[in-house]
Amino acid sequence: MSARPPIRPGTSAERWFQLKSQIHARLLNSLDPEQLRTLNKDGMRDQIGNAVEKLVLDDGVPMTLGERERLVDEILDEVFGLGPLEVLLKDPTVSDIMVNGHDNVYVERGGQLIETNVRFKDAAHVRLIIDRIVSNIGRRIDDSSPIVDARLPDGSRVCAVIPPLSLIGPVISIRRFGKKLLTTDDLLKNETFTPGMLDFISACVEARLNVVISGGSGSGKTTLLNTMTRFIPEEERIVSIEDTAELQIQQSHVVRLETRPTNIEGAGAITQRDLVINALRMRPDRILIGECRGAEALDMLQAMNTGHDGSMTTVHANSGRDAFSRIETMVMMASQFIPDYVIRQMTASAIQVVVHMARLNDGSRKVVEISEVTGTDRDTVETSTVFELERSGLNARGKVLGQFHATGYRPLCLDRLKSYGIHLPESLFREVQAIKDN
Repeated sequence: MSARPPIRPGTSAERWFQLKSQIHARLLNSLDPEQLRTLNKDGMRDQIGNAVEKLVLDDGVPMTLGERERLVDEILDEVFGLGPLEVLLKDPTVSDIMVNGHDNVYVERGGQLIETNVRFKDAAHVRLIIDRIVSNIGRRIDDSSPIVDARLPDGSRVCAVIPPLSLIGPVISIRRFGKKLLTTDDLLKNETFTPGMLDFISACVEARLNVVISGGSGSGKTTLLNTMTRFIPEEERIVSIEDTAELQIQQSHVVRLETRPTNIEGAGAITQRDLVINALRMRPDRILIGECRGAEALDMLQAMNTGHDGSMTTVHANSGRDAFSRIETMVMMASQFIPDYVIRQMTASAIQVVVHMARLNDGSRKVVEISEVTGTDRDTVETSTVFELERSGLNARGKVLGQFHATGYRPLCLDRLKSYGIHLPESLFREVQAIKDN
């Protein structure tokens, strides 16, 4: 049998993948199934190191010490982790990972999309990683079910799509959640809002006003909801309802509920609406819905109108006013027989405050509007803006310029706040703060 030609790592991505495959195959051949079941990551490192050394001696592969360590780490990732994605998952600055086929991987870092040099060997390699993700949570992805939502052990949310729905091969989208829970000081430092806006938001939460956080995808709605939950009194019982568990509520008396998709037989799904209805029987002081996106909107409004004050949710919307159109549409998904004007009256009665988030051109997330619901006519829910962000352009580095300012409107809810012993100064509603130009 003729000797294999030397493989020079670093000269070609294809050769590097070939080298990893050879080491991986040798490792599997050298271990019996019982050893594979009992080996942990540290024990496997020694086996892989020995296989690398043998390849260097047998095939004359030129390899530096750094390249050997890299090879060992990458094979460990292939055996125990998510292969090429592991290096991105270990990077705390990465908030989103987007695999667009085997040779095109992007990340979001600091609010900006960046192409990486991470590559998979081929489409089958991507599919292998997807199968590993879904099998760990008892799900499946195949021709009959080519889309799957899953969650990684660290809480990151994964959406995978395979052909024939995806025309570029298997694709993966991972929404990550930072291990460090952002504090109000962090958000003030990032200029997500001003101290005055924070005082008003915290007062609304303490005074048990019902709040909706609206915004586009990735605008920071969940982060803001996490922040707002800090102002809920410790003695209150909270029930949270989510499609994918993202909230990091710090209080001790919390019941966390998560929806369940259909099983392999296509049955057994538990929806957010099912959970909201059940939550009403669990004696909650407040109900938090991670994201309202369907028929559960009707039950949420009914809960807010029947004694569960201080409940909160997020809604995908382009503006604070648009949030009410979205909620109206979702209520109609639950029942088409409720007249439009009744839905608007129910909405205006249930919701007191709307906080709208946006991701700006420079990638920063900011509260761009805080509005109070003041009533309704037959056609619209009426709101008055309390705070807003007025943008004036970009600086030389592409950062958004402008100022947060209070509109001068005196909220009707101030009397409610006073009944809870919260007294906000009148000067807060004349506040102006410019975004720092740095």
